[in-house]
Amino acid sequence: MGFHSKEARVLVMNRFVVEQDAAGSFTERAHAALAALAARPGYLRGRLTRSLDEPSHWCLVTEWESVGTYRRALGAFDVKVYATPLLAESLDEPSAYEALAEAVPGGEVVTSASDRAADPGR
Repeated sequence: MGFHSKEARVLVMNRFVVEQDAAGSFTERAHAALAALAARPGYLRGRLTRSLDEPSHWCLVTEWESVGTYRRALGAFDVKVYATPLLAESLDEPSAYEALAEAVPGGEVVTSASDRAADPGR
């Protein structure tokens, strides 16, 4: 196995089901939410995605340096105004995941320590 880093990054996936006639409004609000999140410290990247098989299914995916930076971002004024209302419309399911292993093309698997105490899942 490859290098072990100290802190796990966080991947946040908020999934939505959006009716076709609401897609334009939804994408405008999602772009505003993504911009508000992108302005926060600890934000690494994000994208708005749409299912190739089910066009009414969308996902807002963001990646963060840590669970702390993600949680602090949720308290920012612009995030409360632009992202929180949109995120409240996402499917009621877990959305934040810690990244415990990753590999770049042709690279070794790199693992990260869990933020959870006594993590048996690594």
